[in-house]
Amino acid sequence: MNSSAASKGLLCQFWGSTIGKKIVMAITGAAMVLFVIGHMAGNLKVFGGMDPTSGIYKVDAYAAFLLSIGEGMLGKGGFVWMTRIALLLCVVLHVCAAVGLRIQNVRARPSSYKVASYGSSTIASRTMTYGGLILLTFIIVHILHFTTGHVHFDGFVHGNVYANVYAAFSHWYWVAFYAVAMGALALHLYHGVWSMLQTLGVDTPRWNATLRLTSKAVCMVVAVGFVVVPLAIFLKLLAPPKAEPPSTAFASAVVGDATLNTERALIQEGF
Repeated sequence: MNSSAASKGLLCQFWGSTIGKKIVMAITGAAMVLFVIGHMAGNLKVFGGMDPTSGIYKVDAYAAFLLSIGEGMLGKGGFVWMTRIALLLCVVLHVCAAVGLRIQNVRARPSSYKVASYGSSTIASRTMTYGGLILLTFIIVHILHFTTGHVHFDGFVHGNVYANVYAAFSHWYWVAFYAVAMGALALHLYHGVWSMLQTLGVDTPRWNATLRLTSKAVCMVVAVGFVVVPLAIFLKLLAPPKAEPPSTAFASAVVGDATLNTERALIQEGF
């Protein structure tokens, strides 16, 4: 057996084992948690309003900044697309591992108990499968809503993040949809972060209480950090965008209409 076949065999054994799937879920979950926290921080730039010097909304400038990362080597938007591909791979591996574990659990216990006995399980742990399905649906809708604009229906313009977000969250149904999704995210994160720490061997009796508190803090901060934006817009706590988005007005004065069309096509930062 050559080294390539041996490596393939070990990889198959790793993926086929319960601990292998749990490790994959832990690593991909950690990557997604870091992205979610960074994404939340970026979203909060909505509260920064407009930069008085440039006349550009700070969240719009942040979206343009993301597209400029590594521009010299990867081209405009290259870093963003690499991140999207990596996250998509994480989502696929995470879902496949979760489904695989679910199938293994069902096969190991084919007959269900007549009386449910949850013991020390929590609502978060008992709803992981359903919460995961809600989040998968949310990711798809979210991309179509704020990245491509296919389900935006309110004058979506690439690059005008503040205007796009404000228009969307002026409708109660989008606010409700995002609130429900963030509730599912909070439960998923609580149990997910806790399970991740256990799988990676970080959890010990000495640190048990601290790690559980950390899991609660992460899920609460992320959920509140995301929900506060649509609520603030719906409750009119943030000023509506100008008739002509500042980013458009500023870009028109600097680069002209032809280049502006290219910029609009490139700046596709999802919210």
